[in-house]
Amino acid sequence: MMGIVDKTSELPTGASMPVLGLGTWDLRGTKCERTVKEAIQLGYRHIDTAEMYGNEAEIGKAVQSVEREHLFITSKVSSANFAKYDVIRACNQSLSRLGIDHLDLYLLHWPNDTIPLDQTMEGMQRLLADGRVRSIGVSNFDVRRLQEAMDASEAPICNDQVEYHPLRPRDEIPRFCRDHGIALTAYCPLARGKVMGNETLRRIGRQHGKSPAQVRLLWLLKKGAVVIPKASSTEHLVANTELDGWDLTPEDMESIDTMAVRTKLVDVNYT
Repeated sequence: MMGIVDKTSELPTGASMPVLGLGTWDLRGTKCERTVKEAIQLGYRHIDTAEMYGNEAEIGKAVQSVEREHLFITSKVSSANFAKYDVIRACNQSLSRLGIDHLDLYLLHWPNDTIPLDQTMEGMQRLLADGRVRSIGVSNFDVRRLQEAMDASEAPICNDQVEYHPLRPRDEIPRFCRDHGIALTAYCPLARGKVMGNETLRRIGRQHGKSPAQVRLLWLLKKGAVVIPKASSTEHLVANTELDGWDLTPEDMESIDTMAVRTKLVDVNYT
């Protein structure tokens, strides 16, 4: 029976992106290597990292035991390296640290208005043409910047990775991504732990015998997002995979949808 770790979302390039991945921000050293190895043993096939995380070498060690075609690896180029040849150099360095010959997805990590996106996308196009990257996208781009990236790129923008959860719903970004066939990845889907004390999520979780964190993840998946929660304990790694065999009701979804309004939290767009 297919579990959540086996489910995928199709990118505009035709590639299959697992909808559950492991976020690795702030994981370092042997802890990072151990966590990634354990996640893979539990069935995770989507690993998310970035140049600026400083952990690509450790992830590279952890993934060597798995055949490359069975993994989906995402990394991101730092905004300081958006010049055409800097993008290419940064990608080559990431590949070297990871010990692999290609990235399944390569993202522009943060917007950088000092370097024209046309130049950046020329570098990304070269990486695609050379097979070092299979799909490209952006991270932390709002709708305006996402449109600018699409306009500047010959290749399809396949993914936007943003902070996305009920306390920061950012409805305009998921809507834009759906309308344009772009996969949306939610990082910090657990709002850096703030979900655990939220009474709405606790109530819904009790009804289903699940934790607030699991409720939050399933809400995001039902919204069509890919989720990459960071976890370092076996308990949390396992819990994040237990999203099958139960469902949120329409009433549950509506209650979570309105959480941002009821808690008077509003989104602030990037400047």
